[in-house]
Amino acid sequence: MLPMLGLLLAAPPVERDLHSASNPEHVRVTHIDLDLTADFEKKQLRGTATLKIERVIEDSPVLMLDQRGLKISSVEISSDGSTFSPGTQIASPTKSVSEENALAIQLPKDAKSVRITYATGPDATALQWLTPEQTAGKKHPLLFTQSQAIDARSWIPLQDTPGVRVTYSARIRTPKNLLAVMSAANDRKHELTGDYKFEMKQAIPAYLIALCIGDLEFRPLGPRTGVYAEPSVIAKAAAEFADVEEILTACEKLFGPYRWDRYDILIMPPSFPFGGMENPRLTFASPTALAGDKSLVSLVAHELAHSWSGNLVSNATWRDFWLNEGFTVYLERRIMEAVYGKERAEAEALLGRRSLEREMAAMEKRDQILHIDLKGRPPVDGLTDVPYEKGALFLKHLEAVYGREKFDAFLNGYFDHFAFKSIRTGEFVDYLEQHLVHGDTKANVKEWLFEPGLPKNAPLANAKALAQVESQAKAFATGEVKAAALSGKWTALEWLAFLNALPMDVGAGRMKELDAAFALTKSGNSEVLFVWLLLSIANGYEPSMPRLELFLTEQGRRKFLKPLYEELVKTSAGKAKAAAIYKVARPGYHPVSIETIDAIVKP
Repeated sequence: MLPMLGLLLAAPPVERDLHSASNPEHVRVTHIDLDLTADFEKKQLRGTATLKIERVIEDSPVLMLDQRGLKISSVEISSDGSTFSPGTQIASPTKSVSEENALAIQLPKDAKSVRITYATGPDATALQWLTPEQTAGKKHPLLFTQSQAIDARSWIPLQDTPGVRVTYSARIRTPKNLLAVMSAANDRKHELTGDYKFEMKQAIPAYLIALCIGDLEFRPLGPRTGVYAEPSVIAKAAAEFADVEEILTACEKLFGPYRWDRYDILIMPPSFPFGGMENPRLTFASPTALAGDKSLVSLVAHELAHSWSGNLVSNATWRDFWLNEGFTVYLERRIMEAVYGKERAEAEALLGRRSLEREMAAMEKRDQILHIDLKGRPPVDGLTDVPYEKGALFLKHLEAVYGREKFDAFLNGYFDHFAFKSIRTGEFVDYLEQHLVHGDTKANVKEWLFEPGLPKNAPLANAKALAQVESQAKAFATGEVKAAALSGKWTALEWLAFLNALPMDVGAGRMKELDAAFALTKSGNSEVLFVWLLLSIANGYEPSMPRLELFLTEQGRRKFLKPLYEELVKTSAGKAKAAAIYKVARPGYHPVSIETIDAIVKP
């Protein structure tokens, strides 16, 4: 048996996904059929996953799957998809090149399907089981999954690499008073039966398989769009995202037809660790996006743009992550320009550039590279502004060099050519050369993709309104202008530009002056409040500390948590405060956020 396993793990003809133990270069999973029961008392999903397989190499003897902490009861094999007989695990578990537990299954020559009976473990990193008290409504429990980047393996045994795309179907059994929804075709009548069936006909990577079970309602936003949320949140969510159908129409005019039938949004509980997750047909969105004035609607533009860049054309490995996020930020800004005007798009681009510059100033050179080397490191190490903002700047650079009309034709051709495929950076470079660059050195592809930092000719957004605000911030910081003399009638983007332009050591006195004039500690915009609280910690502005504690305990978005805790632990008093807050907040955070904050606060 071991010689077979050794043969299986021999060097493949293409670059291996270092974060997966699976062997799609030998045997590839093409479809997954789930039959799972959600047990809220045991905090466990249990049932079966039936995998349809195709041999890439004839007579390959072993199917290698990724799994983490699953309690596997049995493995069965079928040659016709209906009659199953006991199968053999030849290595369960074993350490693989990815340092994850692998599941190796011996395959008879006629094997077409594999059925695995299993249950999730108590520490399944993709799952968060919330008590009623942790939800918005406070009446019913809730479960949601977060599979990106490599956590799908903690609730489904599969080939957990973005290089493998599968269709899937599912039957989910729940308590009868709860609704189940998935990143698939959902029944919008949402009758509460406790037994729900789903089908995703378009092939997607494992990280886009998603499930949520809870007390949820649906509101239509347009013919192809709608929003799900808990009853206490649904009206606010429907008002905030009223423009989604218009945004979808704008996307199609820019990038070609929408190929996922519907686009719905699910407002997540506060513990959701990301701003949004682009699960196809059903974006998971943080409630921190509900500002009340549509000022954070760019989050929806971003997740909707993923329907082309990321979902339709995906990165094949996590070192190619910029192919998802760089394209998506570029598309997001084009969408914002089409729907809300060039001035707003330019303002958001300038804020993104400023954020990238601040982060890269404190970053190792190896992490400033778009085609990042993640050997021996988890995918989360690549989750910085670099794939997002530097990637978008590269595409903006190509647009500037070749003109928007020509670049748009390239984009549409790119999405058509690679539709429903997962690609590597090298494949993108080849396509770019053949269909746009043609040997032209002005594209500067090598420096953009494979070298650290920003090229000298990186595009800089022309946002005059923000430039004026930044100028006022500098005058205020030096004492030339008092808070009372500032306009203050700014958009959320202008406030972000103002606060980000202040020096981190602006002083508690200046903070007090601003707060007295504009009540920033009470801001309802999560992005503005986050920057304000970061400044408050750095300057020891005590009046904001109760709001800081509330902010860190009421939401679990990693983007906000990580910098705030990092700023807190820079002082002895801050370390004590961080530990006290985290002790209360930690039980409500998602495992993704816990892993990050544990390393900072060290509970």
